[in-house]
Amino acid sequence: MIHIVSVADLKVSTKPGDLLVTYALGSCLGIAIYDPVINVGGMLHAMLPQSTIDPMKAQKNPSMFVDTGVPELFRRCYDVGAQRQRLIIKAAGGASIHGSDADDPFQIGKRNFIMFRKLLWKNGLLLRAFDVGGSISRTMSLDISNGRVILKSNGQQSEL
Repeated sequence: MIHIVSVADLKVSTKPGDLLVTYALGSCLGIAIYDPVINVGGMLHAMLPQSTIDPMKAQKNPSMFVDTGVPELFRRCYDVGAQRQRLIIKAAGGASIHGSDADDPFQIGKRNFIMFRKLLWKNGLLLRAFDVGGSISRTMSLDISNGRVILKSNGQQSEL
């Protein structure tokens, strides 16, 4: 079954037939985590790096922000049996919405990825693969059967 992960949303699955998919990763950051031993995976589509800009929104929807959505994603995967030391972590998105960093005054995509890397570093976790930056939109999917993360962009498809 296909489960759509909307903007500012996250989903977790324990069912090997499931596919988690998120569309239109521009400056947003898509994060997929997967435990290959028990076939548990989750995906987050975070819009903004820091919840401090609107704590009330972060409380209502932690998935909107990288700094609150990432811990929530990991917690939900742990709740269904995933183990920290087995997790495979991948990310995509973080593009510049104006074509280049020089033309993008807010650099949301870049800041999203930096915040994510800081969280991983603080928690001693490694990022297995990523496809971030540039100026293209990406679609990301996570197959719960095998942990494969597929990216689609500009008519091309690749495995992350």
